[in-house]
Amino acid sequence: MNFALNGRRDDSRPRKMRKGMYLLPSMFTTANLAAGFYAITQAMQGTPSEPWHFDLAAKAIGFAVFFDGMDGAIARLTNTTSDFGKELDSLADVVTFGVAPAVLAWTWGFRLLPFVLDADLRGKLVQFGAIAAFIFLAAGASRLARFNIQLNPQPKNPGRPGRKYFVGMPIPGGAGCIAAVVHFRLGEPIGVWWSSAVWMAYILLLGFLMVSTWRFWSAKSIDFRSRRPFRLILIFCVIIAAIWYYSRYVLVAMALAYMFSGVLARLMYALRRPAQPPSQEVPGVS
Repeated sequence: MNFALNGRRDDSRPRKMRKGMYLLPSMFTTANLAAGFYAITQAMQGTPSEPWHFDLAAKAIGFAVFFDGMDGAIARLTNTTSDFGKELDSLADVVTFGVAPAVLAWTWGFRLLPFVLDADLRGKLVQFGAIAAFIFLAAGASRLARFNIQLNPQPKNPGRPGRKYFVGMPIPGGAGCIAAVVHFRLGEPIGVWWSSAVWMAYILLLGFLMVSTWRFWSAKSIDFRSRRPFRLILIFCVIIAAIWYYSRYVLVAMALAYMFSGVLARLMYALRRPAQPPSQEVPGVS
C-alpha cells in the first residue's frame, strides 16, 4: 500500500485511472465522427460508373451506428458518463447521422438522375430531393435537441411498464434506414424518376418519425451486467453471422422492421385505446 508523507493514502493513481476511463467512450465517439466524415467524402465521389463509393458511405454509417452504441454502453458499464461526453456525442451524431445520410440520400437518389428525363421534371426532383434531405437533417437535429433537454421523456403511446423506449425514432436509426437501402442496392444510384419520388417520401417519413412522440425500442433496456440465458448469446451469434454473410438483406430487413415497429406500435395503441366517453351536458347550462 502506498502512503503519502502526511500518512494518508496516495489516491493519485486511482484518480488517473478514472480519468483514463473517460477516454474510452470518447474514443468510440471520435470513431463515430470519423466514420461520418468518411461517409460524406465517399458520397461526394459516387457516380453511376463508380457506385461502390455510395456503398462504402453506407457501410461507414453502419459502422458508426455500432460505434455510437458502444460509447454509450461502455460509459454506462464503467460509470464514466460526463457532460463533455454527452455534448461530444450529440455533435458527432449531427455530423454522422444527420449531415452524412442527408448528403448520401440526395446524391444517391436525386443528383445522378439521367439527363434523358424531361429537363423540368429532373430539375424539380433534384430540388425537392434536396429539400427532403434537409428536412431529414433538421428533424434529426431537432430530435437530438429534444433528447438532450428532456429528463424523463414519455412516449405518446406507452408500452410495457419498466421498459425503456425512445420517444421518436433515434437519429442513428434514421441514418441506418437510409444506409441500409443504399447498401442493399450495392450503391447503384436511382435512375428512374418514380423511384426518386418514392425515395423522397421515404426520407420524409423518416424525418417525421424522428420528431414524432411515438415509442421505439431502446437497446438500453438490455442490462449486460445482469444474468442472461445462454440462448441469448446464441441469438447474438446468429445475428452477427447473418450480417457477415448476408448483410444486404439482413440489414435492410432490420432497418425496415425497426422503422415500422414504431408505426405499428402507434397503430396498435390507437386501436386498443378506449374511446373517450361523450361529455354530459347539463340542462340549462350554456
